[in-house]
Formats: sequence, C-alpha cells, structure tokens
Amino acid sequence: MFIDEARIRVKAGDGGNGCMAFRREKFVPKGGPSGGDGGHGGDIVMRSSLSHNTLIHFRFNPEHKSERGEHGLGSNMSGASGEHTVLKVPVGTVLYDDETGELIHDFTRVDEEIVICKGGRGGRGNQHFATSTHQAPREHELGRPGEARNFRLELRLLADAGLVGYPNVGKSTLISRISAAKPKIANYPFTTLEPNLGVVQVGDFPHTLSFTIADLPGLIEGASEGHGLGIQFLRHIERTSVLVHLIDVSDGSGREDPTEDYKVITAELKSFDPELPKKPTLLVATKADVANPDKLKKLTTFAKRKKLPLYLISAVSGEGIEKLKFAIADFVAKHRTVNLTHPDKPAPAIEKAPKRKPNYPPPAPNSAGSKTK
Repeated sequence: MFIDEARIRVKAGDGGNGCMAFRREKFVPKGGPSGGDGGHGGDIVMRSSLSHNTLIHFRFNPEHKSERGEHGLGSNMSGASGEHTVLKVPVGTVLYDDETGELIHDFTRVDEEIVICKGGRGGRGNQHFATSTHQAPREHELGRPGEARNFRLELRLLADAGLVGYPNVGKSTLISRISAAKPKIANYPFTTLEPNLGVVQVGDFPHTLSFTIADLPGLIEGASEGHGLGIQFLRHIERTSVLVHLIDVSDGSGREDPTEDYKVITAELKSFDPELPKKPTLLVATKADVANPDKLKKLTTFAKRKKLPLYLISAVSGEGIEKLKFAIADFVAKHRTVNLTHPDKPAPAIEKAPKRKPNYPPPAPNSAGSKTK
C-alpha cells in the first residue's frame, strides 16, 4: 500500500527526579548529602533511510514515546538516561508542524538526522544544594517533562522525470517498457491509482547513466477541484528535472484536439503549483501504431510553435522508445551538471540547454521516433 501522508504524535521521555539522601557509612563522620541526579529523558530522533519507501508504518502506528530517565540514587549515583527513539522515514519526506504548518525539515539525502522532540532534563539531587551554611539540604529537583508535539509527514518522490497526461494515454505501458517497474496496465481509465517509480538505465557499461522516472495517476479537467483522482499526487513531480507530457494521438481517446489535452493538463498543473508548468517539458505523441494523421499533424505544428521537443512513440511496437530514453537521459545529465555547478540556479530550458557530447553511447541510427528541433 502506497501511503504518502501521515500524522503522528510524539512524546520525548521525562527526566528522572533528583534524589534526597545522606551518607550513613562507618568511618565517614558527618557524611553529608549524597543524593544523585535523575537521568535525562530520551529524545525523539527522525532519520531518513532507504529501507522505507512509504509512510505506511506511521499510518497505523501514529503515537511514539521515548523512555524516561531513571531517578537518582543515594551515594551520589545518577539515574540512567532514557534511550532515544529513532523514527525512520523515506528519503524525500517533508516534516511539518501539524498545529502551525511550519516546515521543520526536508529529508533529501540518506541518513539525515534531526531531533524533533527533546527529552526532559533530569532533576538535581540534594548534593548540589549544600553550602557552607546549609550543610544538610533536604531540597532536590523533579525531572523536567519531555516535549510533546504533533507532526504531519508528506512524502515527495525523488524522481528525475515525471510522466503526466490524461488517463489511459500509455504512461504505465511506457514505464514498463523502459524500466523494470510492473504497474497495472488495462484498457480503461484510472488504472493507476498510486504513483509508480522505475529506474531507467541508458548506455552500455561502463558508460551508463541511470535515472528514476515517476508514473503519476492520470489527470483530467477539473482535477484541481477534486474531479477524478484530484491533484493529490502532483507533489511527487515537484522535485523532477523534466516533465514528460504524454498525449494520445489515436482515435481511441475520444478527444478531437490533442493540443487541448496539453492546455488542460498544463492548467491543472498550474493550479497546483505555478512553478510546475515552467519546468522543461518533452511532448510525447503516444500510440503511433494507430495514430490519426490529422491529430499528429496538429500536435506537430503546435509543438513547433511552442518550441517543445516532440517524440512519436508506440509502446506496443517499440517505435521511438529508445530515442525518447536517450532524450530524457541527456537532459537529466545536463540538469545534474547544472545543479552541481550552480545549486541555486534553476535548470535551463531544454531548447536552450548547451549542446555537449553525451558520456554514453548514442542510440542506433535506425531507432524510430520523430526528429526533434
């Protein structure tokens, strides 16, 4: 089960109480106070990990509590501190304060670790209150309570490319052809009910490039208002470097104008996040084996006017698949280079990306696909 949102309540451990005690040993005259300190309460720690890929372990176990510190003992013995509780989350998890909505942390790398709730401090024993004029103190401190907070967790997949488009345009079929992912494929809309991730490898060893691609459930007009599956999964393409927009150019879609498909989906992306339509986009005309020539011509003219690269593919026959894989991989490689060199600068648009010699073998000359600009 893919769970990408959860709410949790966490409570750090309370500190142990300080002890009030006096030495009573033989040969120790006027022993004085000997109360030990209480132990500190355990913290709640959150750590990103590759061993999890959903938040399902929080959905059915929303409350977490750390161990309290032990109380102090006589003979100046301090109580043991409580053990910390470590909560593991998938890489890509965003942590919010559930009450204020404040962003606490964004886990973008493996083994990032933060303390989200601090354990209570242990109380001091009466040994700390002795003075030259107050040599038999009976004062001691209670342990401080640990912090308790409510958090909201959101998972945003860390994918290099995202597949978007109307339902049943061939997104799941495409990701199954270019990666090892095995999503459900059927000839009816909304087959995909949750995002699927696939890892694509391009080139031959040792000159290989791998990238991740996300297949999102189909969007329809009015998704921002809750129609269809809504836009609840669009957070998973916020981190992508390129959008791959699939458009059905066959007669099976029931829609006459393929350019209208692009405009509708782009409007839904903009309603979710105004920055999403600004991402570099590859247009992909799917179902080339049964394409309508008029639809294909109209989409080709539209792509030239918008200066968008257009690829014609057929996931059934394999036409254009290899060329599309290399096009996505080439841009992902450029985006990674830009981010390493200028991490604060956005990636350049595809049409303005500097030309360079790829570091992996190009596709065979006879590979199918439409010619890009």
